[in-house]
Amino acid sequence: MNSIDVLRLLPSVDQMLRKPEVQDMMERHARATVTEALRRVLQETRQSIMEDEYNGEISAGAIEGRLVRALDERLKKESRGKLREVINGTGVVIHTNLGRSPVAEKAVDDLARLSGVYVNLEYDLQSGGRGSRHDIVRDLLRDITGAEDCMVVNNNAAAVLLVLSAMASGKEVIVSRGELVEIGGSFRVPEVMEQGGARLVEVGTTNKTYIEDYRRAINENTGLLLKVHTSNYRICGFTRQASREELAALGREFGIPVVEDLGSGMFVDLGEYGIGHEPTVQDSIRSGMDIVTFSGDKLLGGPQAGIIAGRKEYIRKIAKHPLARAVRVDRLTLSVLESTLRIYAESERVVERIPVLSMLTMPVDRLKRRAERLVELLAGIEPYAEIAVETEYSQVGGGSLPLERIETRVLSVQPKSMTLNQLEEGLRMANTPVIGRIARDRFLIDVRTVFDHQLPVLAKMLAMVLSGGGDR
Repeated sequence: MNSIDVLRLLPSVDQMLRKPEVQDMMERHARATVTEALRRVLQETRQSIMEDEYNGEISAGAIEGRLVRALDERLKKESRGKLREVINGTGVVIHTNLGRSPVAEKAVDDLARLSGVYVNLEYDLQSGGRGSRHDIVRDLLRDITGAEDCMVVNNNAAAVLLVLSAMASGKEVIVSRGELVEIGGSFRVPEVMEQGGARLVEVGTTNKTYIEDYRRAINENTGLLLKVHTSNYRICGFTRQASREELAALGREFGIPVVEDLGSGMFVDLGEYGIGHEPTVQDSIRSGMDIVTFSGDKLLGGPQAGIIAGRKEYIRKIAKHPLARAVRVDRLTLSVLESTLRIYAESERVVERIPVLSMLTMPVDRLKRRAERLVELLAGIEPYAEIAVETEYSQVGGGSLPLERIETRVLSVQPKSMTLNQLEEGLRMANTPVIGRIARDRFLIDVRTVFDHQLPVLAKMLAMVLSGGGDR
C-alpha cells in the first residue's frame, strides 16, 4: 500500500465528528473547537503521508484510531491555558520570568477559599457601612513594620510613582547620583520621578555622596529627599553614601519629608543564615524615614504588590491622591498578602513557612538528600545519560543581593543520544515544563528551587525526554 492508497483511507471531517469518541470530546469542549482541531489534525496527517513515502498495510479503522488519539492529545494541549506550572531547576530563587516568589501554602488555601465567593472587601461588618480595602492589612503591617500607617498598591514602581505624585509634584526631589538605578524592563528611577511630576536634583558622585551634598541642594522648592536602596547592584571600593539616620535628621531640620525606596522589602534578617545583609523594612522605619516603599513579593514572599509605610499624615495624603485608585490592589492580592503577613505576625517558624525564605536558608545536607532522591527516581536511566550530583551555587534573583552565591547541589545530566540543546528544549516543551541551565557541557538542575512534591514529576519528565518517550 503506497501513500496515495493511504490518503484514500482518510475519513472526512463529518465522518470523524459522528464517531462516539469524538462526540464525547464535544461534551468537554465546544463543537467549534473540536471541529477546528480535527481539521488541523487531518491536514497534518495528509501532509505527513505525502512527505513520507508510505509502505505497508494499514486499515481505515487503524487510521481513524490514530486520528482520534491525535485529536484528543491536541485538545488536551490547547485546553491547558497559557499560564502553567513549571519546575524551576535554575537555582534562581526569585525568578522574575517564572513568577518570582511562590507564596505560602496557607495563602494558597485562603485564596482558594475566598476567590469564589463574596467577601467584605470594602464593607465594614461592624457598622454595616462602606469600609476601606486598606483596612484589611493595615493593622498587620503596622504591627510588623512599626510604621504609623500603611497602604498597598499593585507594585513597588506604582508605590514610588504615587508617593512622588502626591508629595512632590512640581517640586524638586534630591537624590544621590549613585542611587539612580534601573530595574527590570528598562524601568528607571529618573523616569518614574518625571512621570510623578517631580524635578530630579542629583547630588554627589557615582561612588561618593555626603550628607552635605544634600544640604547644599535644599532650597524653598525642595519637595522631598529620596533614598533608593541599590538592591540590584553594588559599588565596591572607594565609596560613601549618606546614611538613613543622617538623611532623616536633615529632613527634620528643614521640615522636608524623607522617602526611601527599599525595592525588595524584607522583614527577616537572614544574616544568621550566612546570607549577605539586606536592610529590613523595620530598620528603615526605625532610622526615621517618613515614608518607605517596598515590594510584597520578592524577599517578602507574598503576592506582587507595592507597600507604602510611614507617617500617618503622609499616608493619608497619598491615599487621597487620584492616582491611588488607578494603582489599587484587588481582593485576590489582598487575600494572599493578608495570609502572608499573618505568618510573619503570628508564627514562630516564619523562615520555614515562607517558601522563598525556606529555599534561601535550606541547609546543604537537605539539598544533598533531595538530589540523591532524584537520582534514585532515575534508576535505569544509564543507557540514555550520565547523571551525577555536583556542587554549584544558587542565586537570590529578583534584583536582590546580586553578589550573593549560595552553595547548593545540582543534578548534572550528560545525554548520550541527543545534544544538550535538544534536552533543554525537550524539557522546556514537556507536559510539565522543566527549566534548567546548560553549563560546563552539562545540563544542570538545581534542587534548591524544586519542591519535594515535584521530584517524581521531574524524574518522569527527564526520563521521558532522554528516552525519546511521549508526555510532551
